[in-house]
Amino acid sequence: MTTPLDWLIVGGGVHGTHLSHVLVNRAGVAPDRVRVLDPQEHPVETFWRVTGATGMRYLRSPGVHHVDLHPHALRRFAKKGDGKRLARFVYPYDRPGLEFFRAHTEHVVREHRLGSLRERCRATAITRLGEGYRVETNQGALDARRVVLALGLGEQLCVPSWARPLGGDARVQHIFSATFSREAAAAARSVAIVGGGISAAQLACALTAAGTEVTVVARHAPRIHRFDSDPEWLGPKAMSGFSRTRDPRERRRLIAAARHRGSMPPEIASDLRRELRCARAKWIEAEPVSADVTAAGVRLRLDRAPHLIEVDRVVLATGFEVHRPGGALLGEEAIDRLGLPCADCGYPLVSPRLEWASGLFVTGPLAELELGPTARNIAGARAAGERLLAVA
Repeated sequence: MTTPLDWLIVGGGVHGTHLSHVLVNRAGVAPDRVRVLDPQEHPVETFWRVTGATGMRYLRSPGVHHVDLHPHALRRFAKKGDGKRLARFVYPYDRPGLEFFRAHTEHVVREHRLGSLRERCRATAITRLGEGYRVETNQGALDARRVVLALGLGEQLCVPSWARPLGGDARVQHIFSATFSREAAAAARSVAIVGGGISAAQLACALTAAGTEVTVVARHAPRIHRFDSDPEWLGPKAMSGFSRTRDPRERRRLIAAARHRGSMPPEIASDLRRELRCARAKWIEAEPVSADVTAAGVRLRLDRAPHLIEVDRVVLATGFEVHRPGGALLGEEAIDRLGLPCADCGYPLVSPRLEWASGLFVTGPLAELELGPTARNIAGARAAGERLLAVA
């Protein structure tokens, strides 16, 4: 670019895609003044890969949460064309089917030409300019007056210490690894899934449907919650008190207490119980302590009875590391150089309009000390869009 952009969004997932839509089609920023940096070929590509890996059929989010602007856009899409053919909602809160949600997202991207805003590259460094920032990428540099960091947790998989020495073996993989294939797992005779949340339960049901013997190894019994945090966190009932809390450590405590980590909604739990009753799946409450890969498969040792199970493959449904996302882009050297304030937990301390430093904004996990426990979700993307409208 010969002149600085008005807005540069780093990250092209649900958050980056929605915010680019907000800036161009609600705030009225000229399309040639906005760019979205993303190493993936297509918008929201990592989200499709992750949800597809689990065998997800319906989103956990309500139908008013999506990448379009109007809350009821998904319902309108369901009344015509491909939307009408694919429309699927599940009670309660009109949670959309994944295939239908994907069709709507692709419709929004196509209809509003959001793909034309994208630059396929990876941001590697951020430097402050006199007015704005320079973002270095593996394809060159871009200057912008304002930068939005829309970085998710997708590149920081939580791999237990006992599994790390086996990282190069395809028989022990994280479910969200770029190389994981649900079809390959389904071809195995037996699979152990380590983890006790929604991803583990969805994958277990998908694999048993393919005839695979499944053993779920979890530290706890199934935890049943409709959402990953209670609906009150979407409005003032919980958020007003959160916003009045000024101590970042207390805010972090409130977020941790609000999140139902390792949980699943009732209908997924019901599907899983059916598989357990029919003995197509087993649930073992234990903690793996080590694993060995042999010619015959994988031996997984547990800290309690039955102490040892032998399977063809092990899938880690252990989620993501919760430290500040961004890798080297937001490493300690970059934080110090840019003078960015952080809480004790390492996450940004930002203004109510999500500004970390003059002209540098955040969304997603990076915004959770301001937006609360739903910051990472689709609801968080929509909340961030409302905050940025006050600036654009």
